[in-house]
Amino acid sequence: EVQLVESGGGLVQAGGSLRLSCAASGFTFDDYTIAWFRQAPGKEREGVSCFNKEYSSVWYADSVKGRFTISNDNTKNTVDLQMKSVKPEDTAVYYCAAGRAFCGMGPPIYSGHYDYWGQGTQVTVSS
Repeated sequence: EVQLVESGGGLVQAGGSLRLSCAASGFTFDDYTIAWFRQAPGKEREGVSCFNKEYSSVWYADSVKGRFTISNDNTKNTVDLQMKSVKPEDTAVYYCAAGRAFCGMGPPIYSGHYDYWGQGTQVTVSS
């Protein structure tokens, strides 16, 4: 059974840092693109970043470029999202997802291309 479990969310002050982790079971990262999405209250779910291990490719939304970094921790079998210089507009529930989707330079990632989802972790940035 494929399972994704997010952790690391919490309350952080604007300008601070937070690290989210997505732990996977039931599959290997070699077979899927792993993505982070977020959804703020009253807003649509939006793609934040993705990582494809096979092609060593990544993608970031313009709103997080230069502040967020996605990486794969082989020792823990996680895909992490390092968030720096966070802003109040980063407040949202963050979800990790897995799918056989393209990840790289191009249009924003689309949630419909991802088959497996975690339960989400809340990130709240105070001003």
